[in-house]
Amino acid sequence: MENAEKKKYKRDLILVGILLIAALLLFLFVRKNQEKDTGNGAQAVVTVDGAEIGRYPLNKNGTFPLNDGSNILVVENGEAWVSEANCPDKVCMGMGKISRNGEFIACLPNRLIVVVEGGEQTLVDGVT
Repeated sequence: MENAEKKKYKRDLILVGILLIAALLLFLFVRKNQEKDTGNGAQAVVTVDGAEIGRYPLNKNGTFPLNDGSNILVVENGEAWVSEANCPDKVCMGMGKISRNGEFIACLPNRLIVVVEGGEQTLVDGVT
């Protein structure tokens, strides 16, 4: 009976090893497909109240006041983020930097949305 338990334990270890290797390969695949779109015409598209107010290429650094100075958009090194906001909660500042197609920043009190458009379409996102 002891020999059968050792074989079962060995098979369990092999299964765990295979699952770990599969998880590592999946992780590497997802990371490879999440490269920045900076060289491919990606732009930060800014809308206020649903109306587009500007497009800012991610391959050109700059600081841009938005919504009559309510928010400050920074584009640097292929990434865009909100560095200043006059809203009470400042959630938009905490949303971080965006650079991939479809990523967005929203400032609901100021009715502002910044979305990355253009560039290469990513095959997989970090969630699925």
